[in-house]
Amino acid sequence: MYAISRELKLNNVEVSLMRGLAGFRRWVYNFGLDLLIASWDFEGVKASDAKRIDAIKKVFTQVTMQKPEYAWMKNYPSTVYQSAFIDLKDALSRWRKGQCGFPKKKSKKKGDSFTVYKTSGVYPVKGKPALPFTNRVVIAAGKHIKLPGLKVFRLKERINFICSSQTFTVKRVADRWFVSFVLDAEKIPPTIHPIQRVGLDLGVKCLATVSDGTRYEMPITTKKAKIKLGKLQWRNRNKVLGNRKLLIKASGKARRYYVKLAQQHWHLANIRNDTTQKMTTDLSRRAYNIRIEDLNVSGMIANRKLATAVSNNCFDEIRRQLVYKQAHYGTKIELVDRWFPSSKTCSRCGHIQDMKLSDRVFNCQSCGHSQDRDENASINLENAPLDRVRLA
Repeated sequence: MYAISRELKLNNVEVSLMRGLAGFRRWVYNFGLDLLIASWDFEGVKASDAKRIDAIKKVFTQVTMQKPEYAWMKNYPSTVYQSAFIDLKDALSRWRKGQCGFPKKKSKKKGDSFTVYKTSGVYPVKGKPALPFTNRVVIAAGKHIKLPGLKVFRLKERINFICSSQTFTVKRVADRWFVSFVLDAEKIPPTIHPIQRVGLDLGVKCLATVSDGTRYEMPITTKKAKIKLGKLQWRNRNKVLGNRKLLIKASGKARRYYVKLAQQHWHLANIRNDTTQKMTTDLSRRAYNIRIEDLNVSGMIANRKLATAVSNNCFDEIRRQLVYKQAHYGTKIELVDRWFPSSKTCSRCGHIQDMKLSDRVFNCQSCGHSQDRDENASINLENAPLDRVRLA
């Protein structure tokens, strides 16, 4: 699969439409979550989460939407509330599997987003797939895109080829709106990797150190962006930003501050995402077997002296990207036991000695070998015994 994201070029009327669609989706999601929690208190009702949500959807379409005060819902495509119930099912499924926490209510502060998709198509035989492209939206090359159930919108960046997709997700980041969709395109992984196996050590000072000597640093622009963000927050520390409980509306300056604050957070996130994407892609193209340490990131963040550096270097995100890129680049990701003493072991003689976090150079007390702490740990990860290694 291949994903494309483009920024929309909207006027004031179109922005109001997008905010209304996002608010509709948020309202339906919270409505379904409230009724689902209430249904768990019903005695004598035994049903799965999916069946409960299907029953709630019937209540929504047959009862709630028919009320006069909710007549405005009929102005929006039905796929908006359909996708909201689908998202609620997925969130509950991940929670049941222990992959995330219990779903929380959507709020406007977390950003606006909604999904629309094309449902109609030409089916020549019942039970068989639809004719090609009849259940998909064909997107021509250029700066325009047609969203199913809505209208044609302008794009700030052109699409250079003809493509098609069925599902479109629109989201707001700061005061900018983006549309993303997926193409049925396959990435062919490389047949030969120049390096057979490497160890990857994630650090605080250096973002990542590879056992072949390659080092990946977090760019200096990250620190500059964080300083700019801190100054912005400090200058506006006494600004009255509104309070809904006290019925105090935010001023125009406060709303502009919120937009500028969101833009600065977005800029910082883009720097981190760009760095981790380039690093994991470059490593996946060069090495076949990549060994990384199974770090306890949540425990490391609990340490107030390491929390900022660990969260800034995105340890979990690097591991996630390496794992999902296995299929794209034909790599093999292995996790080394978190209790394996990679930083305390000499990569030459195997001697184990205590090391402080402030010691950046490993000086072996047995053979006298001296090496950078992160390089020594990456070599130990590469050569870790098989009984301390498992697949990611």
